[in-house]
Amino acid sequence: MTVVDRQPLAGNETSFANGGQISVSHAEPWANPHVLTRLRKWLGREDAPLLWRWRADPAQLAWGARFLGECLPGSTRRNMEAIVALALYSRGRLQALRQELNLEYDHLERGILHIYTDRDEFAQAIEAAQVMRDFGLDRLTVDAEKCVKIEPALAGAQSMLVGGDYTRSDESGDAHKFTAALAEKAAAHGVDFRYGIDIERIAAGAGQIAGIVARGKKGHELLTADAYVVALGSYSPLLTKPLGIKLPVYPAKGYSATLTLADGCVAPMVSVTDDECKLVFSRLGNRLRIAGTAEFNGYNLDLNPVRCQALIARTRQLFPELKTVGEPEFWCGLRPATPSNVPIIGRTRYGNLWLNTGHGTLGWTMACGSGASLAEMMSGSLPEPDFPFLKPSFGY
Repeated sequence: MTVVDRQPLAGNETSFANGGQISVSHAEPWANPHVLTRLRKWLGREDAPLLWRWRADPAQLAWGARFLGECLPGSTRRNMEAIVALALYSRGRLQALRQELNLEYDHLERGILHIYTDRDEFAQAIEAAQVMRDFGLDRLTVDAEKCVKIEPALAGAQSMLVGGDYTRSDESGDAHKFTAALAEKAAAHGVDFRYGIDIERIAAGAGQIAGIVARGKKGHELLTADAYVVALGSYSPLLTKPLGIKLPVYPAKGYSATLTLADGCVAPMVSVTDDECKLVFSRLGNRLRIAGTAEFNGYNLDLNPVRCQALIARTRQLFPELKTVGEPEFWCGLRPATPSNVPIIGRTRYGNLWLNTGHGTLGWTMACGSGASLAEMMSGSLPEPDFPFLKPSFGY
């Protein structure tokens, strides 16, 4: 097996400084019946949780139209069911890998607490939590006082809270460290990692993939294999479009700030998700990672200072006793979002070409289950999760 990566190391792109959550509890898709009210509220705000920058980009417009179509109640429930099924399976696969390979990545098994500061949003969350429980997820609704008992670092913000959801079985950790550790183990078992290699195009003919044209330090080369997996995140549709495969994947830029904590400071140990600002807070050893929001601005990777500072301002609101050392480390990355939030996994109409992309904000949460399921399908077996895996007849 060969892994081709344009970065110099594993995990150096979309998951480099993400929110650090294994969050099955975050399975409610962005496209839901309540989103239009929220979008109207966020219009014109540079620091809005979801910022849509209009571009002369047909892909952006097509994605937006499909997104609106996924906001119907029936679609939302169907998408949520698929996300929960894959995410639950994936979390189990990650736990098994961690135990089998003795992986260390600052992980904590203290659950994830969703907090709400708006009563209407909390009422909608109660409904969503019930649906997730129907699908087998232990997402429990709690009041503001219970939120503070679960995470005492929220005591200074208790007056802001109206309630929360707590999923005890969810986890947190450093996705970059996890990926690097897993890659090291895989290399020791014979996987060939080709770093610093750009894939320029996929060569096809007679219903099969003949190889990939790649460019590295030694120039161009044609890489060949028995089967190929496109797992290029937001860049997947750029490589598949020339093959006639139009993937509904669009980059959603997320931001993060990493704070170094002062000794003995009051900081959260339970991973927290702030519904109002669409942010997550995860403890990574002596660091606190704040991440989230979505900016639809094509493949732009510029750091927006207004959005960066919004992360810090909200952190100070929720955790007023927090004390840090040094300056925040800001980062942004492109998350491969589908309109439904359901990833695209399975075989294409090319017999030896497979897809594993479109995981959006749940890339790490779904990663291990996606990989395990794809491996089963490629070996001719049925994957375990009840998930709409692709078949060639789907048109891809």
